[in-house]
Amino acid sequence: MTGTQQPEKRIASCRCGAVTLELTGPPIVAATCYCASCQAAGAAFDALPGAPGTLGGDGGTPYVLMRKDRMVWLSGTGELDEHRLKPDSPTRRFVARCCNAPVALEFTKGHWLSVYSAHLAEAERPAAEMRTMVKERPAGVELADDALNYDGHSGRFMWRLLKAWAAMGFRAPPVEAMQGYGR
Repeated sequence: MTGTQQPEKRIASCRCGAVTLELTGPPIVAATCYCASCQAAGAAFDALPGAPGTLGGDGGTPYVLMRKDRMVWLSGTGELDEHRLKPDSPTRRFVARCCNAPVALEFTKGHWLSVYSAHLAEAERPAAEMRTMVKERPAGVELADDALNYDGHSGRFMWRLLKAWAAMGFRAPPVEAMQGYGR
């Protein structure tokens, strides 16, 4: 960034707009996940009354992965519920109870936050660069060749995460410690 150039910013929000999250800087990666956990959570969220669709037509969940130190809850944190598939799961999803919209997923041991792409304005939503965990996609789903398709977490995916972690000084800040959460 040089001169007066401003850092890239995106706003993610729940469907009704009560919960908002500001994301600064470029994403680590934009990806669609087909793992069994994302499919199970997506199916549970999609069954909630009035919930927006989480799963794509092909069973994948589109995300934008952002560094935790580049996100700030702007509003509605009191409307967030935590959802874990198992009580001891290191993965938790933040769901806005006001409109039953899942907003983000956190791997609590990690340095990134996965924001559900559907909750970014369409103009601010990057296209998925890759699909991960495609070996777990629903039976019969054929994937297009418009993005890289990986059976698991590829070296490219892991390299992006490692580079972001190094840029953060190998820190993994908890979401609660960030400005705004829990207010």
